[in-house]
Amino acid sequence: MIPEIGHFALWLAAAAALLQAVAPTVGLWRNDAGLQRLAVPAAVAQGLFTALAFAALTWAFVVSDFSVKLVAANSHSMKPDMYRFTGVWANHEGSLLLWVLVMALAGLAIAFTPATLGSRFRDRVLSVQGLVALGFFAFLLLASNPFERLSPAPTEGQGLNPLLQDPGLAFHPPLLYAGYVGLSVAFAFAVGGMLENRVGPAWARATRPWVLGAWALLTLGIALGSYWAYYELGWGGWWFWDPVENAALMPWLAATALLHSLVVVMKRDALRAWTLLLAVAAFSLSMMGTFIVRSGLLTSVHAFAVDPARGLFLVVLMALYIGGALTIYALAAGRVAEGRQFHLVSRESVLVANNLLISAILGVVFLGTLYPMALEAATGTQISVGPPYFNRTTLPLLLAMTALMAVGPFLGWKRSGTGHLAARLLPAGAAAAVFVLVAAWPFGVRGVGWLLGFGAAAWLGAASLSMLLRKGVTLAIAGMALAHLGVAISILGATASGALQREALVALRVGDAVELGPWRAELLDVRPVAGPNWTAIEAQLEVKREGHRGAVLKPQSRMFVAPAQETTESGRAGWRTGELYAVLGKPDGSGRWQVHLWVKPMVRLIWWGGLLMAFGGLLALGGKLRAFAPHKWRRQLARPAQGAA
Repeated sequence: MIPEIGHFALWLAAAAALLQAVAPTVGLWRNDAGLQRLAVPAAVAQGLFTALAFAALTWAFVVSDFSVKLVAANSHSMKPDMYRFTGVWANHEGSLLLWVLVMALAGLAIAFTPATLGSRFRDRVLSVQGLVALGFFAFLLLASNPFERLSPAPTEGQGLNPLLQDPGLAFHPPLLYAGYVGLSVAFAFAVGGMLENRVGPAWARATRPWVLGAWALLTLGIALGSYWAYYELGWGGWWFWDPVENAALMPWLAATALLHSLVVVMKRDALRAWTLLLAVAAFSLSMMGTFIVRSGLLTSVHAFAVDPARGLFLVVLMALYIGGALTIYALAAGRVAEGRQFHLVSRESVLVANNLLISAILGVVFLGTLYPMALEAATGTQISVGPPYFNRTTLPLLLAMTALMAVGPFLGWKRSGTGHLAARLLPAGAAAAVFVLVAAWPFGVRGVGWLLGFGAAAWLGAASLSMLLRKGVTLAIAGMALAHLGVAISILGATASGALQREALVALRVGDAVELGPWRAELLDVRPVAGPNWTAIEAQLEVKREGHRGAVLKPQSRMFVAPAQETTESGRAGWRTGELYAVLGKPDGSGRWQVHLWVKPMVRLIWWGGLLMAFGGLLALGGKLRAFAPHKWRRQLARPAQGAA
């Protein structure tokens, strides 16, 4: 009965989305205030009914109701309780239901957030948001019904992909979806701004908190996914330029460019048309990511759908939303003036240059991701575009962008002198020189790319710290500086772990040892172990550094029961400046086991930097939200801003 309630609630939510899309649009067109005012209650109804539908599906998973086809295909009674809950979205239909739930909650937030641009504009935004949600409701109800029943019901389910039975993958999708939906709000604000001809500083101030929140959540989601791939897949890397990884990276890049462009609109009322285009592009790329992952184009642990009809449905949705928005943009672009001009040496110029560099990186990733798919679809020829292409094309652009990120905050708006730059950037230059020299001499790093990576990390990190130490730093400036510092820390972690990494692939008997620089790893034992729904062969590797015990690594080769699948669990241990990483391979039949070992200096800085980036975004968001705080709180929050640059 409860699944039927959920299915009915989903239809009611779709009806509410239809009302939310149509009523305000007709009301605004006919100047009918009664119809226009239906936007808010329709958004509330959509949120409540969608939450009810999601709760019903969650109940079916938690109690293992195998009469629901989705539960039978993606759950098992032996599965740990946590993964019964997170299994709700670890599949195609459930993940789409999570998508519309987050979108409905975003509509609720818009409805109850103070309408700084007026109720008319809020209703227009809610109407666009309802139209976007309506397409996904149609996709769920007509092509991907999560409440479909089985008769007769099986006594047991097929189970969840073992690779998804992990805390990292449990919370990675909700974070990404929250980011994607935040970009849908930016899309709605952009379309509303074009239709109402309200694009300017006030529009940018109203839009930027949504983009900041979406960007921070996307950053967290991508960082968590990268960390999961690093420790779970057993290949020792943290980014492989997989199409599914790129599907999340592309909207993040567009959102990053959009954030910087919105600042220019806010401060100088310039780059309006470009900012609108970025808002449309950011959500379009999140839609494209959904298509890539859920259309059956890819075979991946993340890719759920294999039905071409679903892919065609998503293509139609993409064409309608992206094509419609671009049509509105083409018609409205002539009315959207570019605003005030600025000098070549100014903060605006640096932000524009960084926008172009980010867009170039986005173009490289877009081409490398979609070209192989398009070629295979057109000719049947399969090619692989891998890390060498992406690294060689994106890293020079990233280094140039890093250099400008350190300079921009020290320049003034409209026109800036350069006499003060040398003094303000002296600490950054000195830090970069020291890092390069230390990497080259004591550590023996010789590759030019690696040395430039160390220099870029130090340059941007020192400049960001200088910004934080200035007097009168606002929350917005502190958030920006912390986000830039997070980028520097991630670059340092990626550079150090790549340039200084040591690796060994050996066959060991119990009692054998292998030397890896100052480290010595001895295979103490190989034994069977059991978990809640798996069995495993576990190795015990004692690792010592210069004779002193460091850690015992316990890599495993696991065999899951439902479904029957073998996975690799890495053994890891942190040390002061890095991480030890081990993977257990197959026996060779003579008593030896294949063991893959890595020593990865500073690798954890990659994810600490990602966390700091997200925290910086949320801190800046806190500065934007102070307008909604009680008056006495706003006075306190505003005090540090006195004298800010």
